[in-house]
Amino acid sequence: MPGVAFGGGPAVVLASSVSLPTADIPAVAPPAFFVLGAALLAPFLSRRVGHALGFGAAAVVAVWSLLMPAGTYLAVSFLGFDAVLFNVDAFSRVMGVIFGFIGAAAVLYSYSSDARTRQTAFALGYVGTSLGAVFAGDWLTLVFFWELMAVTSTLLVWDYGGRAVRAGFRYAIYHGLGGSLLMIAVVWHYTTVGSFLFSAADGITAGIPAAIAAVGIGVNVGFVGLHTWLPDTYPRPHVAASVFLSVYTTKTGVYGLARAFPDGSLAIAYMGAAMALVGVVYALLQNDMRRLLSYHIQSQVGYMVAGVGVGTALATAGAFAHVFNHILYKALLFMTAGVVIARTDEQSLKYLGGLGRALPVTALAFTVAALSISGFPGFNGFVSKGMITAAAHKEHLDGIFYILLAAGVGTFMSFIKFGYYAFLKDSAGTWSVKQSVTGQRVAMLGVAGLCVVLGVFPDALFALLPGSTADAHPFTLSHLGEGFALAALGVVGFAVLKTPLSKVGPGVDVDRVLEPLTFYGVRGVVRAATDLFAAVDRGAVATARGALSAASDPYGTIRGPLSGVVGGDEPVREGSLRAGIATSVLLVIVVLAATLVGLL
Repeated sequence: MPGVAFGGGPAVVLASSVSLPTADIPAVAPPAFFVLGAALLAPFLSRRVGHALGFGAAAVVAVWSLLMPAGTYLAVSFLGFDAVLFNVDAFSRVMGVIFGFIGAAAVLYSYSSDARTRQTAFALGYVGTSLGAVFAGDWLTLVFFWELMAVTSTLLVWDYGGRAVRAGFRYAIYHGLGGSLLMIAVVWHYTTVGSFLFSAADGITAGIPAAIAAVGIGVNVGFVGLHTWLPDTYPRPHVAASVFLSVYTTKTGVYGLARAFPDGSLAIAYMGAAMALVGVVYALLQNDMRRLLSYHIQSQVGYMVAGVGVGTALATAGAFAHVFNHILYKALLFMTAGVVIARTDEQSLKYLGGLGRALPVTALAFTVAALSISGFPGFNGFVSKGMITAAAHKEHLDGIFYILLAAGVGTFMSFIKFGYYAFLKDSAGTWSVKQSVTGQRVAMLGVAGLCVVLGVFPDALFALLPGSTADAHPFTLSHLGEGFALAALGVVGFAVLKTPLSKVGPGVDVDRVLEPLTFYGVRGVVRAATDLFAAVDRGAVATARGALSAASDPYGTIRGPLSGVVGGDEPVREGSLRAGIATSVLLVIVVLAATLVGLL
Protein backbone atom coordinates (compact mmCIF):
# COMPACT_ATOMS: atom_id res chain seq x y z
CA MET A 1 0.00 0.00 0.00
CA PRO A 2 1.34 3.48 -0.80
CA GLY A 3 2.56 5.58 2.06
CA VAL A 4 0.67 8.50 3.50
CA ALA A 5 3.48 11.00 2.99
CA PHE A 6 4.12 12.59 -0.38
CA GLY A 7 6.50 10.43 -2.38
CA GLY A 8 6.14 7.38 -0.11
CA GLY A 9 5.25 3.79 -0.94
CA PRO A 10 6.52 0.83 -2.92
CA ALA A 11 7.89 1.13 -6.41
CA VAL A 12 5.65 0.43 -9.40
CA VAL A 13 6.80 -2.26 -11.80
CA LEU A 14 6.68 -0.48 -15.14
CA ALA A 15 6.29 -2.02 -18.53
CA SER A 16 9.07 0.20 -19.81
CA SER A 17 11.93 1.74 -17.86
CA VAL A 18 12.27 5.51 -17.74
CA SER A 19 16.06 5.31 -17.51
CA LEU A 20 18.12 6.45 -20.45
CA PRO A 21 19.32 3.56 -22.60
CA THR A 22 22.89 2.99 -23.64
CA ALA A 23 22.07 2.52 -27.32
CA ASP A 24 23.03 5.05 -29.98
CA ILE A 25 20.83 8.13 -30.20
CA PRO A 26 18.67 8.12 -33.35
CA ALA A 27 18.94 11.29 -35.39
CA VAL A 28 15.24 12.24 -35.33
CA ALA A 29 13.43 15.47 -34.53
CA PRO A 30 11.18 15.68 -31.46
CA PRO A 31 7.53 15.16 -32.50
CA ALA A 32 6.48 18.41 -30.84
CA PHE A 33 8.44 20.28 -33.51
CA PHE A 34 6.21 18.89 -36.28
CA VAL A 35 3.11 20.44 -34.75
CA LEU A 36 4.85 23.65 -33.66
CA GLY A 37 6.13 24.08 -37.20
CA ALA A 38 2.59 23.72 -38.53
CA ALA A 39 1.41 26.28 -35.97
CA LEU A 40 3.97 28.82 -37.21
CA LEU A 41 3.15 28.26 -40.88
CA ALA A 42 -0.66 28.01 -40.68
CA PRO A 43 -1.43 31.77 -40.39
CA PHE A 44 0.42 32.45 -43.65
CA LEU A 45 -1.47 29.79 -45.62
CA SER A 46 -5.02 29.61 -46.91
CA ARG A 47 -7.59 28.32 -44.45
CA ARG A 48 -7.89 24.97 -46.21
CA VAL A 49 -4.14 24.41 -46.56
CA GLY A 50 -3.37 25.62 -43.03
CA HIS A 51 -5.87 23.23 -41.48
CA ALA A 52 -4.72 20.39 -43.71
CA LEU A 53 -1.14 20.99 -42.57
CA GLY A 54 -2.20 20.96 -38.92
CA PHE A 55 -4.23 17.79 -39.40
CA GLY A 56 -1.33 16.06 -41.10
CA ALA A 57 1.22 17.12 -38.47
CA ALA A 58 -0.93 15.83 -35.59
CA ALA A 59 -1.68 12.58 -37.41
CA VAL A 60 2.04 12.04 -38.07
CA VAL A 61 2.74 12.48 -34.36
CA ALA A 62 0.16 9.80 -33.49
CA VAL A 63 1.70 7.31 -35.91
CA TRP A 64 5.26 8.32 -34.98
CA SER A 65 4.50 7.77 -31.28
CA LEU A 66 3.06 4.35 -31.99
CA LEU A 67 5.95 3.13 -34.14
CA MET A 68 9.01 4.74 -32.54
CA PRO A 69 11.01 2.15 -30.52
CA ALA A 70 10.93 2.44 -26.74
CA GLY A 71 14.15 3.92 -25.42
CA THR A 72 14.54 6.46 -28.23
CA TYR A 73 15.81 9.71 -26.80
CA LEU A 74 17.68 12.87 -27.70
CA ALA A 75 20.15 14.22 -25.14
CA VAL A 76 21.16 17.88 -25.25
CA SER A 77 23.00 20.37 -23.07
CA PHE A 78 21.34 23.62 -22.04
CA LEU A 79 23.23 26.28 -20.05
CA GLY A 80 25.57 23.58 -18.85
CA PHE A 81 22.78 21.26 -17.65
CA ASP A 82 22.16 17.80 -19.06
CA ALA A 83 18.69 17.58 -20.59
CA VAL A 84 16.69 15.15 -22.71
CA LEU A 85 14.63 16.96 -25.30
CA PHE A 86 12.46 13.92 -25.86
CA ASN A 87 12.30 10.40 -24.51
CA VAL A 88 10.10 7.50 -25.63
CA ASP A 89 8.87 5.15 -22.91
CA ALA A 90 5.53 3.68 -21.90
CA PHE A 91 4.45 6.94 -20.25
CA SER A 92 5.23 9.24 -23.16
CA ARG A 93 4.15 6.77 -25.85
CA VAL A 94 0.55 6.53 -24.70
CA MET A 95 0.36 10.32 -24.32
CA GLY A 96 1.87 10.93 -27.76
CA VAL A 97 -0.52 8.55 -29.52
CA ILE A 98 -3.69 10.03 -28.02
CA PHE A 99 -2.49 13.65 -28.16
CA GLY A 100 -1.69 13.27 -31.84
CA PHE A 101 -4.89 11.42 -32.73
CA ILE A 102 -7.27 13.77 -30.96
CA GLY A 103 -5.31 16.77 -32.23
CA ALA A 104 -5.95 15.66 -35.80
CA ALA A 105 -9.65 15.06 -35.08
CA ALA A 106 -9.96 18.46 -33.37
CA VAL A 107 -8.32 20.25 -36.33
CA LEU A 108 -10.80 18.59 -38.69
CA TYR A 109 -13.65 19.62 -36.39
CA SER A 110 -12.27 23.18 -36.23
CA TYR A 111 -12.15 23.49 -39.99
CA SER A 112 -15.73 22.24 -40.27
CA SER A 113 -16.84 24.60 -37.48
CA ASP A 114 -15.62 27.71 -39.34
CA ALA A 115 -12.78 28.36 -36.91
CA ARG A 116 -10.33 30.98 -38.09
CA THR A 117 -6.86 29.89 -39.14
CA ARG A 118 -5.31 32.06 -36.43
CA GLN A 119 -7.34 30.27 -33.76
CA THR A 120 -6.28 26.89 -35.09
CA ALA A 121 -2.66 28.08 -35.17
CA PHE A 122 -2.89 28.91 -31.45
CA ALA A 123 -4.50 25.52 -30.87
CA LEU A 124 -1.66 23.77 -32.72
CA GLY A 125 0.84 25.69 -30.61
CA TYR A 126 -1.02 24.40 -27.55
CA VAL A 127 -0.85 20.83 -28.89
CA GLY A 128 2.84 21.16 -29.73
CA THR A 129 3.86 22.50 -26.32
CA SER A 130 1.84 19.76 -24.61
CA LEU A 131 3.69 17.17 -26.69
CA GLY A 132 6.96 18.79 -25.70
CA ALA A 133 6.05 18.36 -22.03
CA VAL A 134 5.00 14.70 -22.21
CA PHE A 135 8.01 13.68 -24.33
CA ALA A 136 10.48 15.44 -22.01
CA GLY A 137 13.12 13.25 -20.42
CA ASP A 138 14.01 15.65 -17.62
CA TRP A 139 12.38 18.16 -15.32
CA LEU A 140 14.01 21.20 -16.92
CA THR A 141 12.56 20.41 -20.35
CA LEU A 142 9.18 19.52 -18.86
CA VAL A 143 8.90 22.82 -16.97
CA PHE A 144 9.96 24.76 -20.07
CA PHE A 145 7.18 23.27 -22.20
CA TRP A 146 4.77 23.32 -19.24
CA GLU A 147 5.05 27.10 -19.06
CA LEU A 148 4.78 27.46 -22.84
CA MET A 149 1.64 25.30 -22.71
CA ALA A 150 0.10 27.80 -20.27
CA VAL A 151 0.96 30.67 -22.63
CA THR A 152 -0.38 29.03 -25.80
CA SER A 153 -3.61 27.88 -24.13
CA THR A 154 -4.19 31.38 -22.74
CA LEU A 155 -3.74 32.86 -26.22
CA LEU A 156 -6.23 30.30 -27.55
CA VAL A 157 -8.80 31.50 -25.01
CA TRP A 158 -8.09 35.20 -25.56
CA ASP A 159 -8.35 34.91 -29.32
CA TYR A 160 -12.14 34.65 -29.11
CA GLY A 161 -12.49 38.01 -27.34
CA GLY A 162 -15.49 39.11 -25.28
CA ARG A 163 -16.07 37.26 -22.02
CA ALA A 164 -13.25 34.89 -22.89
CA VAL A 165 -10.71 37.64 -22.24
CA ARG A 166 -11.52 37.99 -18.55
CA ALA A 167 -11.69 34.20 -18.14
CA GLY A 168 -8.32 34.00 -19.87
CA PHE A 169 -6.75 36.39 -17.35
CA ARG A 170 -7.98 34.24 -14.49
CA TYR A 171 -6.73 31.14 -16.28
CA ALA A 172 -3.31 32.74 -16.81
CA ILE A 173 -2.98 33.77 -13.15
CA TYR A 174 -3.83 30.29 -11.89
CA HIS A 175 -1.43 28.55 -14.25
CA GLY A 176 1.28 31.13 -13.68
CA LEU A 177 1.13 30.40 -9.95
CA GLY A 178 0.99 26.65 -10.50
CA GLY A 179 3.93 26.69 -12.88
CA SER A 180 5.97 28.82 -10.47
CA LEU A 181 5.36 26.35 -7.66
CA LEU A 182 6.39 23.45 -9.89
CA MET A 183 9.54 25.34 -10.85
CA ILE A 184 10.42 25.91 -7.18
CA ALA A 185 9.97 22.20 -6.49
CA VAL A 186 12.14 21.24 -9.48
CA VAL A 187 14.95 23.61 -8.45
CA TRP A 188 14.80 22.25 -4.91
CA HIS A 189 14.90 18.73 -6.34
CA TYR A 190 17.99 19.64 -8.37
CA THR A 191 19.84 20.96 -5.31
CA THR A 192 19.21 17.63 -3.61
CA VAL A 193 19.78 15.22 -6.51
CA GLY A 194 22.27 17.19 -8.61
CA SER A 195 20.49 16.46 -11.89
CA PHE A 196 17.26 17.32 -13.69
CA LEU A 197 17.08 13.94 -15.47
CA PHE A 198 14.15 11.66 -14.66
CA SER A 199 16.60 8.77 -14.49
CA ALA A 200 18.57 10.46 -11.68
CA ALA A 201 15.90 9.83 -9.03
CA ASP A 202 12.67 7.98 -8.48
CA GLY A 203 10.29 10.90 -8.80
CA ILE A 204 10.53 14.30 -7.17
CA THR A 205 12.44 14.65 -3.90
CA ALA A 206 10.22 13.61 -0.99
CA GLY A 207 9.15 16.08 1.67
CA ILE A 208 8.61 19.79 1.04
CA PRO A 209 9.64 19.69 -2.67
CA ALA A 210 7.11 16.91 -3.30
CA ALA A 211 4.37 18.82 -1.49
CA ILE A 212 5.10 22.00 -3.46
CA ALA A 213 5.14 20.02 -6.72
CA ALA A 214 1.82 18.40 -5.83
CA VAL A 215 0.16 21.79 -5.34
CA GLY A 216 1.72 23.22 -8.51
CA ILE A 217 0.62 20.25 -10.60
CA GLY A 218 -2.67 20.27 -8.70
CA VAL A 219 -3.59 23.54 -10.40
CA ASN A 220 -3.39 21.84 -13.80
CA VAL A 221 -5.34 18.72 -12.81
CA GLY A 222 -7.96 20.64 -10.83
CA PHE A 223 -7.40 19.71 -7.19
CA VAL A 224 -10.42 20.63 -5.08
CA GLY A 225 -10.06 24.33 -4.23
CA LEU A 226 -7.72 24.94 -7.18
CA HIS A 227 -10.22 23.96 -9.88
CA THR A 228 -12.46 26.96 -10.42
CA TRP A 229 -10.49 28.23 -13.41
CA LEU A 230 -11.72 25.16 -15.31
CA PRO A 231 -15.53 25.63 -15.40
CA ASP A 232 -15.01 29.38 -15.73
CA THR A 233 -12.72 29.19 -18.78
CA TYR A 234 -13.75 26.27 -20.97
CA PRO A 235 -17.31 27.49 -21.75
CA ARG A 236 -16.09 30.90 -22.95
CA PRO A 237 -14.14 30.57 -26.22
CA HIS A 238 -15.14 29.26 -29.65
CA VAL A 239 -16.72 25.80 -29.51
CA ALA A 240 -13.78 24.31 -31.44
CA ALA A 241 -11.29 25.85 -29.00
CA SER A 242 -13.13 24.13 -26.14
CA VAL A 243 -12.42 20.76 -27.75
CA PHE A 244 -8.66 21.39 -27.58
CA LEU A 245 -8.86 22.85 -24.07
CA SER A 246 -10.71 19.80 -22.75
CA VAL A 247 -7.78 17.55 -23.65
CA TYR A 248 -4.30 18.84 -23.01
CA THR A 249 -3.80 20.84 -19.81
CA THR A 250 -5.40 18.48 -17.30
CA LYS A 251 -4.03 15.31 -18.88
CA THR A 252 -0.51 16.74 -19.11
CA GLY A 253 -0.97 17.42 -15.40
CA VAL A 254 -1.78 13.75 -14.75
CA TYR A 255 1.37 12.80 -16.67
CA GLY A 256 3.42 15.22 -14.55
CA LEU A 257 1.87 13.82 -11.38
CA ALA A 258 2.84 10.28 -12.39
CA ARG A 259 6.42 11.42 -13.08
CA ALA A 260 6.63 13.19 -9.74
CA PHE A 261 5.05 10.37 -7.71
CA PRO A 262 5.79 7.08 -9.49
CA ASP A 263 5.34 5.20 -6.19
CA GLY A 264 2.00 6.78 -5.40
CA SER A 265 0.79 8.78 -2.41
CA LEU A 266 -2.24 8.11 -0.26
CA ALA A 267 -2.89 11.85 0.13
CA ILE A 268 -3.03 12.24 -3.66
CA ALA A 269 -5.27 9.17 -3.95
CA TYR A 270 -7.83 10.68 -1.57
CA MET A 271 -7.60 14.04 -3.31
CA GLY A 272 -8.44 12.25 -6.57
CA ALA A 273 -11.48 10.64 -4.98
CA ALA A 274 -12.60 14.03 -3.65
CA MET A 275 -12.20 15.55 -7.13
CA ALA A 276 -14.33 12.79 -8.62
CA LEU A 277 -17.18 13.38 -6.20
CA VAL A 278 -17.05 17.19 -5.94
CA GLY A 279 -16.88 17.57 -9.72
CA VAL A 280 -19.87 15.34 -10.34
CA VAL A 281 -22.01 17.08 -7.69
CA TYR A 282 -21.40 20.49 -9.26
CA ALA A 283 -21.92 19.07 -12.75
CA LEU A 284 -25.39 17.86 -11.75
CA LEU A 285 -26.36 21.42 -10.85
CA GLN A 286 -25.33 22.99 -14.17
CA ASN A 287 -27.57 23.91 -17.10
CA ASP A 288 -24.83 25.45 -19.26
CA MET A 289 -23.69 22.49 -21.38
CA ARG A 290 -20.00 23.30 -21.53
CA ARG A 291 -19.90 24.24 -17.85
CA LEU A 292 -21.42 20.85 -17.01
CA LEU A 293 -18.80 19.14 -19.15
CA SER A 294 -16.04 21.20 -17.55
CA TYR A 295 -16.97 20.07 -14.06
CA HIS A 296 -16.93 16.53 -15.37
CA ILE A 297 -13.35 17.06 -16.50
CA GLN A 298 -12.46 17.64 -12.85
CA SER A 299 -14.48 14.59 -11.84
CA GLN A 300 -12.99 12.25 -14.43
CA VAL A 301 -9.46 13.50 -13.90
CA GLY A 302 -10.11 12.66 -10.25
CA TYR A 303 -10.19 8.98 -11.22
CA MET A 304 -6.80 9.36 -12.89
CA VAL A 305 -5.33 11.19 -9.90
CA ALA A 306 -6.68 8.48 -7.60
CA GLY A 307 -5.01 5.85 -9.78
CA VAL A 308 -1.68 7.68 -9.66
CA GLY A 309 -2.04 8.03 -5.90
CA VAL A 310 -2.82 4.36 -5.29
CA GLY A 311 0.44 3.73 -7.12
CA THR A 312 0.28 -0.03 -7.80
CA ALA A 313 1.02 -1.42 -11.24
CA LEU A 314 -2.69 -1.96 -11.97
CA ALA A 315 -3.61 1.51 -10.70
CA THR A 316 -0.92 3.16 -12.85
CA ALA A 317 -2.09 1.26 -15.92
CA GLY A 318 -5.69 2.19 -15.10
CA ALA A 319 -4.82 5.86 -14.67
CA PHE A 320 -3.21 6.06 -18.11
CA ALA A 321 -5.94 3.95 -19.69
CA HIS A 322 -8.42 6.47 -18.31
CA VAL A 323 -6.30 9.35 -19.65
CA PHE A 324 -6.53 7.79 -23.12
CA ASN A 325 -10.25 6.97 -22.90
CA HIS A 326 -11.24 10.24 -21.27
CA ILE A 327 -9.57 12.27 -23.99
CA LEU A 328 -11.66 10.42 -26.57
CA TYR A 329 -15.08 10.73 -24.98
CA LYS A 330 -14.55 14.17 -23.46
CA ALA A 331 -13.43 15.66 -26.77
CA LEU A 332 -16.44 13.96 -28.36
CA LEU A 333 -18.80 15.44 -25.78
CA PHE A 334 -17.44 18.94 -26.43
CA MET A 335 -17.81 18.32 -30.17
CA THR A 336 -21.48 17.38 -29.78
CA ALA A 337 -22.14 20.32 -27.46
CA GLY A 338 -20.43 22.59 -29.97
CA VAL A 339 -22.69 21.42 -32.78
CA VAL A 340 -25.77 22.04 -30.62
CA ILE A 341 -24.57 25.53 -29.65
CA ALA A 342 -23.62 26.45 -33.22
CA ARG A 343 -26.94 25.24 -34.65
CA THR A 344 -29.27 26.64 -31.96
CA ASP A 345 -27.26 29.59 -30.61
CA GLU A 346 -28.22 28.33 -27.15
CA GLN A 347 -25.99 27.03 -24.36
CA SER A 348 -28.52 26.28 -21.63
CA LEU A 349 -30.20 22.88 -21.41
CA LYS A 350 -33.34 24.57 -20.05
CA TYR A 351 -34.18 26.01 -23.45
CA LEU A 352 -33.39 22.98 -25.61
CA GLY A 353 -35.17 19.74 -26.37
CA GLY A 354 -36.18 17.56 -29.31
CA LEU A 355 -32.78 17.82 -31.03
CA GLY A 356 -32.53 14.05 -31.44
CA ARG A 357 -34.66 14.31 -34.57
CA ALA A 358 -33.02 17.48 -35.88
CA LEU A 359 -29.42 16.33 -35.28
CA PRO A 360 -29.47 12.52 -35.43
CA VAL A 361 -25.71 12.00 -35.98
CA THR A 362 -24.87 14.38 -33.17
CA ALA A 363 -27.36 12.60 -30.90
CA LEU A 364 -25.78 9.24 -31.74
CA ALA A 365 -22.27 10.53 -31.06
CA PHE A 366 -23.44 12.03 -27.78
CA THR A 367 -25.01 8.74 -26.72
CA VAL A 368 -21.76 6.86 -27.32
CA ALA A 369 -19.76 9.50 -25.42
CA ALA A 370 -22.27 9.61 -22.54
CA LEU A 371 -22.23 5.82 -22.12
CA SER A 372 -18.43 5.88 -22.31
CA ILE A 373 -17.91 8.53 -19.65
CA SER A 374 -20.51 6.91 -17.42
CA GLY A 375 -18.71 3.57 -17.55
CA PHE A 376 -21.46 1.48 -19.15
CA PRO A 377 -20.30 -2.04 -20.16
CA GLY A 378 -19.20 -2.24 -23.77
CA PHE A 379 -17.70 1.27 -23.83
CA ASN A 380 -14.15 2.36 -23.09
CA GLY A 381 -14.81 4.20 -19.83
CA PHE A 382 -16.11 0.97 -18.29
CA VAL A 383 -12.70 -0.66 -18.75
CA SER A 384 -10.45 2.08 -17.38
CA LYS A 385 -12.74 3.09 -14.50
CA GLY A 386 -12.95 -0.55 -13.49
CA MET A 387 -9.16 -0.87 -13.42
CA ILE A 388 -8.84 2.05 -11.00
CA THR A 389 -11.67 0.98 -8.69
CA ALA A 390 -10.37 -2.61 -8.72
CA ALA A 391 -6.89 -1.40 -7.78
CA ALA A 392 -8.30 0.62 -4.85
CA HIS A 393 -10.39 -2.35 -3.70
CA LYS A 394 -7.41 -4.71 -3.96
CA GLU A 395 -5.36 -2.38 -1.72
CA HIS A 396 -8.26 -2.24 0.79
CA LEU A 397 -8.73 1.47 0.22
CA ASP A 398 -12.45 1.17 0.81
CA GLY A 399 -13.06 4.89 1.25
CA ILE A 400 -11.64 5.64 -2.19
CA PHE A 401 -13.44 2.66 -3.70
CA TYR A 402 -16.90 3.72 -2.51
CA ILE A 403 -16.37 7.40 -3.28
CA LEU A 404 -15.50 6.51 -6.87
CA LEU A 405 -18.58 4.29 -7.12
CA ALA A 406 -20.75 7.15 -5.84
CA ALA A 407 -19.16 9.48 -8.41
CA GLY A 408 -20.03 6.87 -11.06
CA VAL A 409 -23.70 7.04 -10.13
CA GLY A 410 -23.58 10.83 -10.32
CA THR A 411 -21.97 10.62 -13.76
CA PHE A 412 -24.85 8.50 -15.08
CA MET A 413 -27.31 11.01 -13.64
CA SER A 414 -25.49 13.98 -15.22
CA PHE A 415 -25.53 12.58 -18.72
CA ILE A 416 -29.06 11.28 -18.48
CA LYS A 417 -29.91 14.89 -17.62
CA PHE A 418 -27.86 16.24 -20.54
CA GLY A 419 -29.34 13.78 -23.05
CA TYR A 420 -32.89 14.20 -21.79
CA TYR A 421 -32.98 17.98 -21.92
CA ALA A 422 -31.00 18.37 -25.15
CA PHE A 423 -32.19 15.50 -27.33
CA LEU A 424 -35.24 13.74 -25.84
CA LYS A 425 -37.48 16.24 -24.04
CA ASP A 426 -40.18 17.80 -26.18
CA SER A 427 -39.34 21.39 -27.03
CA ALA A 428 -41.70 24.33 -27.16
CA GLY A 429 -41.41 24.32 -30.95
CA THR A 430 -39.84 22.32 -33.74
CA TRP A 431 -36.16 22.98 -34.32
CA SER A 432 -35.33 23.90 -37.87
CA VAL A 433 -31.55 23.68 -37.88
CA LYS A 434 -28.85 22.61 -40.28
CA GLN A 435 -27.31 19.24 -39.56
CA SER A 436 -23.64 18.96 -38.70
CA VAL A 437 -21.37 19.33 -41.70
CA THR A 438 -19.40 16.44 -43.14
CA GLY A 439 -16.12 17.20 -41.37
CA GLN A 440 -17.86 17.40 -38.00
CA ARG A 441 -19.64 14.10 -38.61
CA VAL A 442 -16.41 12.37 -39.67
CA ALA A 443 -14.58 13.65 -36.58
CA MET A 444 -17.39 12.72 -34.19
CA LEU A 445 -18.12 9.29 -35.63
CA GLY A 446 -14.40 8.45 -35.87
CA VAL A 447 -13.87 9.22 -32.18
CA ALA A 448 -17.13 7.50 -31.22
CA GLY A 449 -16.08 4.38 -33.11
CA LEU A 450 -12.82 4.22 -31.17
CA CYS A 451 -14.74 4.55 -27.87
CA VAL A 452 -16.69 1.41 -28.78
CA VAL A 453 -13.70 -0.53 -30.15
CA LEU A 454 -11.63 0.05 -27.02
CA GLY A 455 -14.62 -0.85 -24.88
CA VAL A 456 -15.05 -4.21 -26.61
CA PHE A 457 -11.37 -4.96 -27.33
CA PRO A 458 -9.39 -3.34 -24.50
CA ASP A 459 -6.27 -5.38 -25.26
CA ALA A 460 -5.59 -2.95 -28.12
CA LEU A 461 -4.98 -0.26 -25.48
CA PHE A 462 -3.41 -2.49 -22.83
CA ALA A 463 -0.31 -2.97 -25.00
CA LEU A 464 0.48 0.76 -24.76
CA LEU A 465 0.08 1.27 -21.03
CA PRO A 466 2.72 1.79 -18.34
CA GLY A 467 2.24 -0.48 -15.37
CA SER A 468 0.71 -3.94 -15.52
CA THR A 469 -2.68 -5.08 -16.83
CA ALA A 470 -2.24 -8.66 -15.59
CA ASP A 471 -4.93 -8.11 -12.96
CA ALA A 472 -7.27 -6.20 -15.29
CA HIS A 473 -10.35 -8.35 -15.90
CA PRO A 474 -13.03 -6.01 -17.22
CA PHE A 475 -15.59 -8.62 -18.26
CA THR A 476 -15.98 -10.63 -15.09
CA LEU A 477 -19.54 -11.11 -13.84
CA SER A 478 -18.90 -9.02 -10.75
CA HIS A 479 -17.52 -6.12 -12.76
CA LEU A 480 -20.30 -6.30 -15.32
CA GLY A 481 -22.85 -6.42 -12.53
CA GLU A 482 -21.24 -3.37 -10.95
CA GLY A 483 -21.52 -1.45 -14.22
CA PHE A 484 -25.19 -2.30 -14.73
CA ALA A 485 -25.98 -1.55 -11.09
CA LEU A 486 -24.42 1.93 -11.31
CA ALA A 487 -26.43 2.60 -14.47
CA ALA A 488 -29.67 1.50 -12.78
CA LEU A 489 -28.96 3.69 -9.76
CA GLY A 490 -28.25 6.59 -12.10
CA VAL A 491 -31.61 6.19 -13.84
CA VAL A 492 -33.48 5.96 -10.54
CA GLY A 493 -31.53 8.88 -9.09
CA PHE A 494 -32.33 11.13 -12.03
CA ALA A 495 -36.01 10.17 -11.94
CA VAL A 496 -36.18 11.07 -8.25
CA LEU A 497 -34.12 14.28 -8.46
CA LYS A 498 -35.20 15.56 -11.88
CA THR A 499 -37.72 18.07 -10.53
CA PRO A 500 -35.61 19.32 -7.60
CA LEU A 501 -32.56 19.72 -9.86
CA SER A 502 -34.59 21.84 -12.31
CA LYS A 503 -35.39 24.29 -9.52
CA VAL A 504 -31.91 24.90 -8.12
CA GLY A 505 -29.17 27.09 -9.47
CA PRO A 506 -25.61 26.18 -10.46
CA GLY A 507 -24.45 26.20 -6.85
CA VAL A 508 -21.85 28.24 -4.98
CA ASP A 509 -18.32 27.10 -5.68
CA VAL A 510 -15.25 27.87 -3.58
CA ASP A 511 -14.33 30.81 -5.81
CA ARG A 512 -17.20 32.75 -4.21
CA VAL A 513 -15.19 32.62 -0.99
CA LEU A 514 -11.61 32.36 -2.20
CA GLU A 515 -11.66 35.20 -4.69
CA PRO A 516 -13.15 37.89 -2.38
CA LEU A 517 -10.90 36.63 0.42
CA THR A 518 -7.88 36.86 -1.86
CA PHE A 519 -8.91 40.26 -3.23
CA TYR A 520 -9.62 41.89 0.13
CA GLY A 521 -6.71 40.10 1.78
CA VAL A 522 -4.24 41.34 -0.82
CA ARG A 523 -5.80 44.80 -0.73
CA GLY A 524 -5.48 44.83 3.08
CA VAL A 525 -1.82 43.81 2.90
CA VAL A 526 -1.12 46.44 0.24
CA ARG A 527 -2.87 49.15 2.25
CA ALA A 528 -1.09 48.15 5.47
CA ALA A 529 2.27 48.18 3.71
CA THR A 530 1.46 51.53 2.09
CA ASP A 531 0.36 53.07 5.42
CA LEU A 532 3.48 51.74 7.15
CA PHE A 533 5.68 53.18 4.41
CA ALA A 534 3.89 56.52 4.67
CA ALA A 535 4.34 56.59 8.46
CA VAL A 536 8.04 55.77 8.17
CA ASP A 537 8.39 58.39 5.45
CA ARG A 538 6.69 61.03 7.59
CA GLY A 539 8.91 60.13 10.53
CA ALA A 540 12.05 60.29 8.40
CA VAL A 541 11.06 63.64 6.93
CA ALA A 542 10.28 65.06 10.38
CA THR A 543 13.60 63.80 11.75
CA ALA A 544 15.52 65.28 8.83
CA ARG A 545 13.79 68.61 9.20
CA GLY A 546 14.52 68.64 12.93
CA ALA A 547 18.18 67.83 12.30
CA LEU A 548 18.47 70.63 9.75
CA SER A 549 16.79 73.04 12.13
CA ALA A 550 19.09 72.02 14.98
CA ALA A 551 22.16 72.37 12.80
CA SER A 552 21.18 75.87 11.69
CA ASP A 553 20.30 77.09 15.21
CA PRO A 554 21.76 74.73 17.84
CA TYR A 555 21.39 77.13 20.76
CA GLY A 556 17.85 77.92 19.84
CA THR A 557 17.06 74.19 19.65
CA ILE A 558 18.38 73.32 23.09
CA ARG A 559 17.52 76.59 24.82
CA GLY A 560 14.18 75.34 26.11
CA PRO A 561 15.00 71.76 27.25
CA LEU A 562 18.33 72.65 28.92
CA SER A 563 17.63 76.06 30.37
CA GLY A 564 16.75 74.63 33.77
CA VAL A 565 19.82 72.35 33.78
CA VAL A 566 22.46 74.94 33.09
CA GLY A 567 21.29 77.88 35.10
CA GLY A 568 17.79 77.81 36.44
CA ASP A 569 15.91 80.70 34.93
CA GLU A 570 19.03 82.08 33.26
CA PRO A 571 18.63 81.85 29.44
CA VAL A 572 20.90 79.58 27.39
CA ARG A 573 23.45 81.55 25.39
CA GLU A 574 26.88 81.05 23.86
CA GLY A 575 29.38 79.84 26.45
CA SER A 576 26.72 78.86 28.97
CA LEU A 577 26.98 75.15 28.07
CA ARG A 578 30.52 74.80 29.41
CA ALA A 579 30.68 71.81 31.79
CA GLY A 580 33.03 70.87 34.59
CA ILE A 581 35.33 67.84 34.55
CA ALA A 582 32.83 65.60 36.37
CA THR A 583 30.02 66.38 33.95
CA SER A 584 32.30 65.82 30.97
CA VAL A 585 33.44 62.40 32.25
CA LEU A 586 29.83 61.42 32.85
CA LEU A 587 28.83 62.40 29.33
CA VAL A 588 31.74 60.43 27.81
CA ILE A 589 30.76 57.33 29.83
CA VAL A 590 27.12 57.63 28.70
CA VAL A 591 28.15 57.96 25.05
CA LEU A 592 30.52 54.94 25.27
CA ALA A 593 27.86 52.83 27.01
CA ALA A 594 25.28 53.68 24.33
CA THR A 595 27.83 52.78 21.62
CA LEU A 596 28.56 49.39 23.21
CA VAL A 597 24.85 48.60 23.54
CA GLY A 598 24.37 49.42 19.88
CA LEU A 599 27.26 47.18 18.85
CA LEU A 600 25.99 44.26 20.93
